[in-house]
Amino acid sequence: MRVLVLGATGYVGGRLVPLLLEAGHEVRCLARDPGKLGGASWAPKVEIVEGDLLSAEALDEAFEDIDVVFHLVHSMAGGTDFARHDRQIAATVARAAAAAGIGRIVYLGGLTSDDAHSSEHMRSRAEVADVLRDGSVPVTELRAAVIIGSGSASFEMLRNLVEVLPVMVTPRWVESRVQPIAIRDVLRYLVGVLVVDDDEDHIYDIGGPDVLTYRQMMRTYAEVAQLPRRIIIGVPLLTPRLSSHWVGLVTPVPPSIAKPLVDSLVVDAVAKGGTSEIERLVPGELLDYRGALQLALARVRDHEVETSWREADLAGRGPAGPEPGDPSWSGGTLYSDVRSARSTASAAELFWAVCGVGGDRGWPSLNWAWRLRGMLDRIVGGIGLRRGRRDPDTLRVGDALDFWRVVAVRKPAAGQPGVLRLFAEMRLPGKAWLEFHVVSDGHGSRLRQRALFAPKGLLGRLYWWSLAPFHGMIFPAMANTLARSAERTATSSGAPTTQPVVRDDAPAAADRDRPRERRAG
Repeated sequence: MRVLVLGATGYVGGRLVPLLLEAGHEVRCLARDPGKLGGASWAPKVEIVEGDLLSAEALDEAFEDIDVVFHLVHSMAGGTDFARHDRQIAATVARAAAAAGIGRIVYLGGLTSDDAHSSEHMRSRAEVADVLRDGSVPVTELRAAVIIGSGSASFEMLRNLVEVLPVMVTPRWVESRVQPIAIRDVLRYLVGVLVVDDDEDHIYDIGGPDVLTYRQMMRTYAEVAQLPRRIIIGVPLLTPRLSSHWVGLVTPVPPSIAKPLVDSLVVDAVAKGGTSEIERLVPGELLDYRGALQLALARVRDHEVETSWREADLAGRGPAGPEPGDPSWSGGTLYSDVRSARSTASAAELFWAVCGVGGDRGWPSLNWAWRLRGMLDRIVGGIGLRRGRRDPDTLRVGDALDFWRVVAVRKPAAGQPGVLRLFAEMRLPGKAWLEFHVVSDGHGSRLRQRALFAPKGLLGRLYWWSLAPFHGMIFPAMANTLARSAERTATSSGAPTTQPVVRDDAPAAADRDRPRERRAG
């Protein structure tokens, strides 16, 4: 079929696209920022259309000659008006689908057993389904509870709570019944429902074979991860809001995402009437909860996390927009801190060192200062440093890197510098970027490092100048440390001279990654 995926930059959509291609479908993706798809191994095999979901013109182009639309878009951290925004998108999609003669819309919604007490986010997911069904195009809705897979927000929240806290004081929701499902089964169902060929709406509750309390889920995780038995004490005083802030402090998942996850656990989330209907339509063996954990942990351990909640647009930034330096960002004011360093290593080796910053490795200079800045950001409601990075060695446009977002990455080539540009997503009185340019220089290479800041008002200017003394310590040391690190790598045995830092032009990487997606969680 000719299939359009809305939400291909998201956790589920990014994993669904290669499976649709594998099944023989032609795939088109609509993306507000196509650059975020450029690093995906499957990007050369799909058609990418740039546009906003609220733009009728963009949808007309994207929906042309399409048989089925996958609607995988929702505002997990969309602010106070997220529900209205999601309804508007659903209405626009439904109208465009009808005008284009689309055969079916497939929507991934949420599973809850108590609509009267469900969370605002879960109600919003149900409202989106209703808006889509109000249109003339038939809708297939799959409703899932907790999705277990490497990189999913639910899995990361569970993993960090259990690994960090040997003793947990938890609210009432720890006894709620949940029917978790492995990400591989979600994807199998999404591809499988394409066999539906009628004019009716369909709703399928999907879930794994286990129905567990969240307490049981945490204890099972400890067993699978070979951790000591966790002590879990339930108390009635902790509200979901307090719980989400606690989760935001203990885990990498920020409160803006933790809150809808915690809210969804307040009531039972079990398939109504079982899952026999979807199992008859899409037969296959379901992975149990323990097996899903084992596969997800293996993917994390082997650094094979293909998509992650970290790529969510938490700052509402949207497309990268004009390059830093364009006066329209700040009315003509742009502060900069420029440093340079020379290395005897090649440009490829120096760029490899640059693209290894952050995450578990930390930052090249005064790492304690970076950690302190991340801690302060968490205190004021930001994302902090614990978001880490998807992969310790590879970067692609759209990746999260601690409290930065990768907006440009290009390997050095003949006559072309290597470029890594990061956009700050911490709480700031302005906009900030961190840039690295790597060029060949005689028998070695040269690094040009720029920190750029477009202040917002007087507070932004005071912020920049108050940090200037710290910049004088951190930034020169960082450039020099990266240069020396590249030299050590170059002289060590088995040094990487050409590394898969960018996944935009490496067909071998695509061939390597696809089997991994099929076998792991």
